[in-house]
Amino acid sequence: MAIIAKSKGNTERTLAPIGNHLARCVKMIHIGTAEETIQGTVKKLNKVKLSWELPDETHVFKEENGAEPFMVSKEYTLSMSDRANLRKDLESWRGKGFTEKQAEEFDITVLLGIPCMINVIHKTAKSSGNNYVVVSGITPLPKRVECPEQVIQSFEFNYDDKFENFEQLDEWTQNKIKETDEYKEKTETAAPVEVVESLEDLAF
Repeated sequence: MAIIAKSKGNTERTLAPIGNHLARCVKMIHIGTAEETIQGTVKKLNKVKLSWELPDETHVFKEENGAEPFMVSKEYTLSMSDRANLRKDLESWRGKGFTEKQAEEFDITVLLGIPCMINVIHKTAKSSGNNYVVVSGITPLPKRVECPEQVIQSFEFNYDDKFENFEQLDEWTQNKIKETDEYKEKTETAAPVEVVESLEDLAF
């Protein structure tokens, strides 16, 4: 009797629609530093993920919640160097460049709650054949255009004052964070030190 192994086929989730959308930054997750293989080269990169809600594009993801905005995300290397994608997108978002002094130490958490326009495209993964969303461009809101009120509550995870938010992350993101240097340093515990109460406790 044959034992047949079958693929699950394309189990694609509903994707945010293609096009240019009103958006608002609602989530910021500092993933941390871990190894990545890029074009055959292993590098250690410090990554952050930004997410935006699309308030005019909604879908019923769970019946009990009713219609909710789509959310799209993009990962960046946490760098403000001239060639960094994060800096390029932020300059496009604000509609002007950063001075070198501004770029030296820019707190990206100020972006939470800030509206913009997001251009969404779909690409196909070579490994699975499934389509996925790519944020291909970020620009300021056009003049006299207002973004609807924020729907999804702002969320931040970092390794300082927002570390307790780890449990609210999805399992995939938690597992990715657990591989980072920052998480390991934050959670490692020193071996317990045996306290000697008196000289009688010492064995010779």
